[in-house]
Amino acid sequence: MEGCVSPASKIRVNDMEMAYRIHGHGPPLIMIMGFSGTMDLWDPAMLDALSARFTVIVFDNRGMGGTTAGEKDFSIERFADDTAEFMDALQISHAFVLGWSMGTEVALELALRHPRKVDKLVLYAADCSMKAFPPSHDVLEKLYDTSGTPQERGKREFGLMFPPEWLKTHGEYLQKIFSRSTETSLPRNIKRQGDAMENWKGCCDRLHQMRVETLLITGTEDVLTPPQNSYWMADRIPGASLVKFENGGHGVMYQFPEKFSETVIKFLEDHLK
Repeated sequence: MEGCVSPASKIRVNDMEMAYRIHGHGPPLIMIMGFSGTMDLWDPAMLDALSARFTVIVFDNRGMGGTTAGEKDFSIERFADDTAEFMDALQISHAFVLGWSMGTEVALELALRHPRKVDKLVLYAADCSMKAFPPSHDVLEKLYDTSGTPQERGKREFGLMFPPEWLKTHGEYLQKIFSRSTETSLPRNIKRQGDAMENWKGCCDRLHQMRVETLLITGTEDVLTPPQNSYWMADRIPGASLVKFENGGHGVMYQFPEKFSETVIKFLEDHLK
């Protein structure tokens, strides 16, 4: 898989055409991408490891990459319902679910709105509200800035996703991974997705209602979704587990793909024993 991205499939889901890819064999694992991201941004080494044990299903959220925007609103709740309807379209009644960043907000709403569809939940760089433990104003300005060339935007994003010292010695590695990405998203749809995050009322007061076994993964140096979010949530989701990656940023799956994959696989495979 590494260095070669297979063509995406498309399927009708309610009011949109959803682009997706399926890797591997085994119990289904649905992976929900974060803000402005597309499905080809998942770390390839991690996908290789997970798809050796699971049927890994990645997709583009509403209006991102190869998925059309449709006619419905952009909201976290809508994205959760999109995911549920996508599973129905693929005839997947229930699955493991992994969300990253904004994808954790979607995954939380999915688990709360459609609990029978989620067997186990992995929340990577999670928050239950952007207002709980928010990033700094400077970080948010850079996050929502869609100006400049793709190279300039990429440089800004790298600076947000990784600790400076790690980034100094791994720039070439990241360029190799991110050069695989051929999908683009319209700035207006990225803004609509950002507005959906801002307008989400959150689910912090509903975490006690969670009935899905949950693992939270966070990097101790994450400036986009500060780790305090995961620490706080781990104390409030019944039975939740927490794994901290020391010196990890928002992109810990790129920094530590082997350890990250092992952590996810162990958590999910405990369910299968």
